[in-house]
Amino acid sequence: MQLEVKGKNVEVSDSIRSYAESKLRKLERQLSPPTVVELELTVERNPSISQNQVAEATIWTKGPVLRAREASSDMKASIDQLTEKLARQVKRYREKRRQEPRRGEQPEPVFEISEDVEPLIVKSKQFPVKPMSADEAVLQLELVGHDFFVFQNAESGDVNVVYRRRDATYGLIEPQIT
Repeated sequence: MQLEVKGKNVEVSDSIRSYAESKLRKLERQLSPPTVVELELTVERNPSISQNQVAEATIWTKGPVLRAREASSDMKASIDQLTEKLARQVKRYREKRRQEPRRGEQPEPVFEISEDVEPLIVKSKQFPVKPMSADEAVLQLELVGHDFFVFQNAESGDVNVVYRRRDATYGLIEPQIT
């Protein structure tokens, strides 16, 4: 695992660097190489923010990019919280990889839909759609941890969808009104 520790508005001391490395190295055995971890430590300069010690990490794996951000009044506490959050994400990522069928295998059907039963919508959700670029939407997709993200394309004004593909790339759905 390649680990990079950076500071923004703060000089990263050797003790904080070694503390962060020791905490993040615990994730190494759960991640397969080559994995790059970038940790950015920030001190917010706004005096109205009490939790101004921020730890933000990005993990580039063979599959998805994992991201987490934690803030507290102590940098070591922020690093601890960040490591716990990343450990949960890595665990979820590994379990998902184990459950996916290998290439060429057909997944077993979980349930069958009878021809005489109408599809049933069990949940409806409403949320604000914000204008942004497709790249920004992919970043938001990773931050929320879902398989797709609906957004308004800032260039065209249309509602688009970005989604995560099985080969760890992304797709973009742009509707065409006919």
